[in-house]
Amino acid sequence: MALSLTPCLLHTTCLSKPLPASKLTKPNIILDNPLLGFGPGSLSNNRIRCHAVTDLKSASCLDHSKGEGDDHKVVIGSSEEERIVADYNWTEEWYPLYLTKDVPDDAPLGLTVFDQQLVLYKDGNGLLHCYQDRCPHRLAKLSEGQLVDGRLECLYHGWQFEGNGKCVKIPQLPADAKIPRSACLKTYEVKESQGVIWVWMSQTTPPNPEKLPWFENFSRPGFQDISTIHELPYDHSILLENLMDPAHVPISHDRTDWSAKREDAQPLLFEVTERTDRGFAGWWGKEKEGSMANFLRFDAPCILQNNGEIVDKDGEKQYLTGLFLCRPTGQGKSMLIVRFGGTKRSPFAKIFPEWYLHQGGSKVFEQDMGFLSSQNEVLMKEKVPTKELYLNLKYSDTWVAEYRKWMDKVGHGMPYHFGHSTISAPKLPAVVEHAPAGLVAGVSASSPAKGGLGTMHAPNLGNRYFRHVIHCKGCSSAVKAFTTWKNRFSAAALVLTASAILASSKQWKAFLLVSATLCLGGAYACSTVVGTSTTNFIRVHRRL
Repeated sequence: MALSLTPCLLHTTCLSKPLPASKLTKPNIILDNPLLGFGPGSLSNNRIRCHAVTDLKSASCLDHSKGEGDDHKVVIGSSEEERIVADYNWTEEWYPLYLTKDVPDDAPLGLTVFDQQLVLYKDGNGLLHCYQDRCPHRLAKLSEGQLVDGRLECLYHGWQFEGNGKCVKIPQLPADAKIPRSACLKTYEVKESQGVIWVWMSQTTPPNPEKLPWFENFSRPGFQDISTIHELPYDHSILLENLMDPAHVPISHDRTDWSAKREDAQPLLFEVTERTDRGFAGWWGKEKEGSMANFLRFDAPCILQNNGEIVDKDGEKQYLTGLFLCRPTGQGKSMLIVRFGGTKRSPFAKIFPEWYLHQGGSKVFEQDMGFLSSQNEVLMKEKVPTKELYLNLKYSDTWVAEYRKWMDKVGHGMPYHFGHSTISAPKLPAVVEHAPAGLVAGVSASSPAKGGLGTMHAPNLGNRYFRHVIHCKGCSSAVKAFTTWKNRFSAAALVLTASAILASSKQWKAFLLVSATLCLGGAYACSTVVGTSTTNFIRVHRRL
């Protein structure tokens, strides 16, 4: 089984492992119960059991097809539901900040976790440091600064800081004056693990190494991955919903590649096999196939993964992983690290360059972007639990319902949340920045000034350049290289054309004009590659 960057994989539908015989029959689908039921022994002891009375309409929706039986019900709401509240503090978690390979070597990087602004950088020894993105002098963003001899310098007044957050230089102080002790930065613990930078957000609880995620397949001999990062204009909870929703793939990503076909849309089968305070897991499959061969796991706070095993033609076991790390970056924003890998390298990875595979991933997210952003707007406007807005079908939305009900358990420990039967709206309105530093910090050394305006460089999360290219060293290098070659080909074509006009010999005229045409072709090809990497996908509807 080849592992490729397909829409199917982007939405957790391909990675699978052999299914036990016990799962080849119809699963015990439990979505008829509004709370999906909690299995015995699946919950830990640190919770409070309570009842929440809601104003959900008791006249819930049913499938009114006659003669089909109760198996075709959608979720039925009731006026009273059992709630289970788990101990949870969103700061006492590790959050995925960035891919290690894409962290800039020569510039600070501005990032956020919920509404907490952070700055990440490498010092002169290559060590990573993370601070609150705020200079203690006048609150300027340090991610707008620069690195000087391995120190982080605020470009407002030139204050410089070392790895421990201590201020070591203030140009405006007299030579004999001491730097105030209060001129220091709030630091955050960061760890690099398996190619990802993680941050511990609590300022009061020491980092818990046991919570630092570890993915077994990524440590196996010969394991290789294709990893990419995307900023997206909708909440991380909506992103996770979308990634754990296999039902939309045939429709939204129709013919994006061979794996997604509109006519393949059909009822799905689900079975939840595990529920804990930190997530859930289970099997799913297509009704026509009569089995559930796909496995999905969600782990707090923002990890969705699929692990599979196959036996190749030589009889050797190969391990596959589709991993999605979804960081909340504020109201209506999220950042996603996508990692597909295996112990057997995909043929696609050998044939196509990285930038081509990455633009394919960007295309998939752009196909979903419009309706996911509008979904985000409705949730923020209505400010009611999802059960009062969603019409969840047990044949397509089991994972979505599971996720929102998990939010009911832990949402009290988050800055805000939208659960199945509970919500806590953001306390403050979203802040819209006109020049968000983190969007351009990775290219500050060679591109327009941070926050600079322009067509491609405008700080806009609807723009593929800002959503992906500036965060990816491979793609940004490819765009820069192809732009340079386009300019060279264009200049050469101009010189050759002028030379052909001045040439007296017909043979030389013909030769120079043919050469100019070839150079124009090269310039067009390079321009096409740049456009492919930086231009959004525009949907063209295909009629059946």
